[in-house]
Amino acid sequence: MRTDAGAGGHDLRHHGDAEVRDDGAALVDLAVNVRADTPPAWLREEIAGSLTSLAAYPDGRAARAAVAARHGVPVERVLLTAGAAEAFVLLARALKVRRPVVVHPQFTEPEAALRDAGHAVDRVLLRAEDGFRLRAGSVPEDADLVVIGNPTNPTSVLHPAESITELARPGRTLVVDEAFIDAVPGEREALAGRTDVPGLVVLRSLTKTWGLAGLRIGYVLGPQDVIAELERAQPLWPVSTPALAAAEACVAPRALAEAGHAAHRIAADRAHLVAGLREFTGRGVRVVEAAEGPFVLVRIPGAAGVRHRLREAGYAVRRGDTFPGLGEDWVRVAVRDRGTVGGFLRALSAVLP
Repeated sequence: MRTDAGAGGHDLRHHGDAEVRDDGAALVDLAVNVRADTPPAWLREEIAGSLTSLAAYPDGRAARAAVAARHGVPVERVLLTAGAAEAFVLLARALKVRRPVVVHPQFTEPEAALRDAGHAVDRVLLRAEDGFRLRAGSVPEDADLVVIGNPTNPTSVLHPAESITELARPGRTLVVDEAFIDAVPGEREALAGRTDVPGLVVLRSLTKTWGLAGLRIGYVLGPQDVIAELERAQPLWPVSTPALAAAEACVAPRALAEAGHAAHRIAADRAHLVAGLREFTGRGVRVVEAAEGPFVLVRIPGAAGVRHRLREAGYAVRRGDTFPGLGEDWVRVAVRDRGTVGGFLRALSAVLP
């Protein structure tokens, strides 16, 4: 592990959706981490039912209370946001920090938001040789803001909760991005709802599991004073009425049960994908294991050319070189159903060097 204060030339604004825009719209999408075949019909109906209230300004009290009840915390520890991406912007703009550190490879928006807010950002780069796992002492002791994903995008590594809480310090804000934790059976290693860890701020997204990327809805859980600072930085009515309806629906018992079943299906489909990718070990393909998210990180010699040939074969995967800590030989592949994965593996076999 090492820290790196420079930008490193990585395109922090590149995201998976860029792979399936314009000329990629007809491709089989293995680049975006939103669960396929979502949102479900019952959720679409809940959202549609809110449209009769569009003339009124959004009232987030019921949704905020529902999120608080889901995690067993007071409403003062909850902030609803227009997706987790807004939360990163609020953290960057509202908190007064001297030395922010982002643990990479991970979702690049936290660092981009910090840089846009004028912060000099240090990086802790986890190494492929260590399985991209967090090691004790990797984060500088004087860091007063630390951002880490769990499970981490794009590595799919699920860090033990104990390893993450060891990063907590008096005077430090510890931000844990749990955007994909509901795709982990039983939400193992989750920290949402913990109030015993000093400075802990947890971000959740409802866009991935429920297919609501276009609606923009997520939330922040954290100390009351931090939540108050973030709320002051928000514009008025930041979350729309349909998004509030979705938030309330997605934390209800029925939705949590459905998400739990989906997590087990994702785990089985991921195992099928990983097993198929292992068949190409002799051709230089390496999968980061043990993957726990709804995607896997794969090292492929000449990945740029492979990605191009996969597009010609009808498949889009996420390039990895825009993530700090990764190079041109990395791609991220979203977990899909076995039929889709089977077609992808056949295409990959045909295009590998």
